[in-house]
Amino acid sequence: MQFLIDLITNKILVVGVVSWFLAQVFKCISNLILTKKFSIERLFGDGGMPSGHSATVVSVATATGLYEGFNSPVFAVAAIVAIVVMHDAMNVRYQAGKQAELLNVMAEMFEKVTGTDLPNEEKLKELLGHTPLQVAAGCVLGIVTASVMYLVF
Repeated sequence: MQFLIDLITNKILVVGVVSWFLAQVFKCISNLILTKKFSIERLFGDGGMPSGHSATVVSVATATGLYEGFNSPVFAVAAIVAIVVMHDAMNVRYQAGKQAELLNVMAEMFEKVTGTDLPNEEKLKELLGHTPLQVAAGCVLGIVTASVMYLVF
C-alpha cells in the first residue's frame, strides 16, 4: 500500500502525467478546431499540436530541477533524456510518418492499377512525429506546467 501512496505523491511523476494529459487535451481541442470533428483517438494518439512527449519529458526535467536542483546529477539525466526524446520526435518519428504516408499512397495506387488487394488491409500510421513548432509548444507547456505545479504545491 505504501508503494501506491509513494507513487501518487511523487511530485515529479505527477507533474509529468499532468503535463502529458494537458497536451493530449490540447491536441483534441486543436484537432476539433481544425477539422470541426471530435476524435477521441487524438486523446491517446501520437503526433499533433502540441507534442505530448515533449511536454512530458520537459515537465519532468523542469520539476526535477526545481525540486532537486538544476546542478544535480538527476536533473542532468532528465535534461538529456528530454533532449533525446524531442530530437527523436522531430526527426526519426517525423520522417517515419512521412514514409508511412508515401507508402500508403503507393499501396493505394498499386491496388488501383493492378486490381489486386495487398495483404495488409490497414493503412500505416502516418501521424507519428512532430514538427519543430509542435515540439516547441510541448516544451513550453512542460515548463509552464512544472513551474505552476511547483508554485501551487
